[in-house]
Amino acid sequence: MPTTGTASLTIAEMREFASFSAAEQRYIKRSLDIGLGRQDAFKLWARDAGENAAIRSQYVAYQELKVLRDSVPVETGFDRIEGFIGKLTRVAAFDLAQERIDSFSAFRFLYERLLGADIRPWLPSAFCAASALPQIRPDRRKMLLQSLSEAAATAPGWSDRTPSFYPEFVEKEAA
Repeated sequence: MPTTGTASLTIAEMREFASFSAAEQRYIKRSLDIGLGRQDAFKLWARDAGENAAIRSQYVAYQELKVLRDSVPVETGFDRIEGFIGKLTRVAAFDLAQERIDSFSAFRFLYERLLGADIRPWLPSAFCAASALPQIRPDRRKMLLQSLSEAAATAPGWSDRTPSFYPEFVEKEAA
């Protein structure tokens, strides 16, 4: 029976991913390739010089991910949160400033995979902090902040289940 439960959760994750816009899906897959070191993002994702530069910047911004993975604070304590939330907000602001992530759910989907299940309690605050920065255009700020539901912002607890679906680049076959 555990396989059935895992399979249905994986299908739910696939459905959630399918609900994102094409631009969000592409950015999430590219970000996972960069953040998890799965593929050479330049070869796979760069269609022009602008994307090449964006990928280079993303590699630099994502240097913080390893430190973040190893330093998720305990939810109940205040030790080391300033350094952690500052770094997480900086990386999140980079991603949101790219204007390819349009909602908290797409942001959460990406960051759960980049940083693991333990990051979940920290995502609403990092998302709000990054969305509210002056580097984010005012109309995008409004859209992003409105995408965070009250339920997500005030959740009494978070699942510690590791994500099971990690979307990847799929080559289109020539017709």
